[in-house]
Order: sequence, then structure tokens, then C-alpha cells
Amino acid sequence: MTSNPFATAAFVPGLGLNGVQVDSMEMAAADQDASPVRDVIIVGSGPAGYTAAIYCARDGLHPLVLEGSIEAGGALMNTTEVENYPGFPEGILGPELMARMREQAERFGTELIADDAVAMDLLGDIKRVTDSEGNVYRARAVILAMGSGYRKLGIPGEELYSGKGISWCATCDGFFYRGKDVAVVGGGDSAAEEATFLTRFADSVTVIHRRDQLRASKIMADRLLADPKIIPAWNSQIVGLAGSPNLEEITLRDTVTGQLRTIAVSGLLEAIGHDPRSALVAGQVDLDQAGYVKVDGDSTRTSVAGVFACGDAGRGQSLIVWAIAEGRSAANGVDAYLQGSSNLPKPIQPTDRPLVV
Repeated sequence: MTSNPFATAAFVPGLGLNGVQVDSMEMAAADQDASPVRDVIIVGSGPAGYTAAIYCARDGLHPLVLEGSIEAGGALMNTTEVENYPGFPEGILGPELMARMREQAERFGTELIADDAVAMDLLGDIKRVTDSEGNVYRARAVILAMGSGYRKLGIPGEELYSGKGISWCATCDGFFYRGKDVAVVGGGDSAAEEATFLTRFADSVTVIHRRDQLRASKIMADRLLADPKIIPAWNSQIVGLAGSPNLEEITLRDTVTGQLRTIAVSGLLEAIGHDPRSALVAGQVDLDQAGYVKVDGDSTRTSVAGVFACGDAGRGQSLIVWAIAEGRSAANGVDAYLQGSSNLPKPIQPTDRPLVV
């Protein structure tokens, strides 16, 4: 069973997503031989990062995108069918949509590097971004599009069973649950989507939620609960994991009565939300209370001149269309910062033009 591609994605200065230590002397040496100063570097991919790259490239800004070594394409790489994106009446798989966006960005001249940013210096006029190989890239502007990572339950045994029954990606690991009983924890659209997808393989899917009804949209919730393979576990919280060497049993506590019970499962998929990936920029740009990058009003400007944020990096987990709009706005912000003004499109405010009835 593959482990969650985001599970090790803790951004720590000097440490890559795969735990590759970047020696400070190597970083300094690389900095002396740094590449020429570019217009803009985009850290992260996904809909926001690729959209920013497309608009920057079309404007002649020659963007460099550090896509990530594992999670290139963002969270949509782990999404099943995207049904609410215009232009695809039959839906489109998340990885296919990202592949098309990536190809479009590359077509217009974007330079793509499948590596992680492990260090960033954003405070000077010339920004520096270091990858896991110790290469230092320099630019006058940086767009932060790191997205967000899967949130964990934080219970004993979670790390032990990661890749041994616990997963965060149904599309990655669904095949391994063929003919087995599995569980999904969460109550939003992501949990409903993942649970529905798992019914293609598993004999049964227990949906564990701490409340007595789902938070998912009505269409997603109705589809989920109509599936005969779905077993709701309302008012339930996971408090224990057991099995050797793989996960075999989950202990649930009733959030109303406090009563404990166990269910036998061969897998558990966690779909309880996302956390920011902002550790690399903490102390440089302002963050909100949740740890996401703060932007100035309706713009994508951060607290540091020449640094912009878009997509989940600033908004938190959201819709594809929001990520695309903010990627475009970030490109506009970079262009205006570098050139003094910009003709690139940006989101239209209600007061930007007269309303015609």
C-alpha cells in the first residue's frame, strides 16, 4: 500500500519533503553560483500555481515553477472525479485536469522543476529560493502557491499504521481495499467523495463522523447515503487503533453517551481537512491565526513587497475556480510590481463597472 504523498510534507528550513538535509555550507556555496535574477519564481503547483505561471508566461515574465517532488499538481492529484468544473459535462479526473494545466503552462514557456523548495529568503529586493539539491534560484518576485496538506487525527498509532492501513488518498490506495471492510473519517465533501470512490473496491465503507449528520453538500451526502455499501457511524470519534502488523480494528467513542465500541476494518482513510504549508515563510510574511499566508484585502499581496500568495496557501482548502482566479490575480500583482502597472486581468469587484439592469 502506498503511503500518503503529503504525509511527510512538513516544510522545515534546510529539510526537504523527503527528509533530505540541505547543508548550510552547500546552500551558501550554491548561492555564490546562483542562476541569473529572474522575474518571478512560483513555489508550488496546483490550479493556482499553474494559472499564475500561464499568465506570467504569456506576459513575457519567464516564470520558474518549483512544482514539488512528490505533490506536483497539488491536492487535485489525489482527487477522483471533478464534477463541478465548467467545460467537462461528464466530469474529469483531478490528475488529468492538472496534467492539462501543466502542459498549458509549459507550452507558453514556463520552466518547471519537479523539486521542493526547502528554504526561502524573501525579505530583500532579490528573493532566493533553494531546492533540495542545494540549487539557489533568484528572482525579483515570488508567488507562494504551496497549497495545504492533509490534517491528521493526532491519535496514538496513527504514524505506526500509516501505509499499513491508514491512508489519506482513496485514488492512491483504493485498489488495495478490494473485497475488504474499510472506514472513512470525516463529514465534508472530501469525506463523502472518498467514501463513495472506495465503494468501487471495498465490501463495505463505514463513514465515521462526530455529529449526527454530514456537513457535505446535499448532492454529495444524498449520493453517499443512498449507496448500499455505506454504513454511517454517527456521533462517533476514533480513540484507538489496533492490529499487527497492519490495522485491523478501530475503537470508537460515542460523542453523546461516551460508550466505546470496536469495528473490524482493513483500512482507514482520513478526510478531516487540511493544514497550511507555511513553515518555510513563517517569520517572513504575516500569517493568520490558522497559519495561512495573509494577503492585503482582496489582492494577493502579502506583507512583504514582491511576494504574493494564491490558492490554498492563503485561502485554505477551497474551490478550483477560486484558486484559478487568485493565480491570475497573483500574476497581475507581479506584473504591476515589476512594471509599475499591469494589463493582465484580475478579479472584478462589484464597483468596478456600472451595474446594468
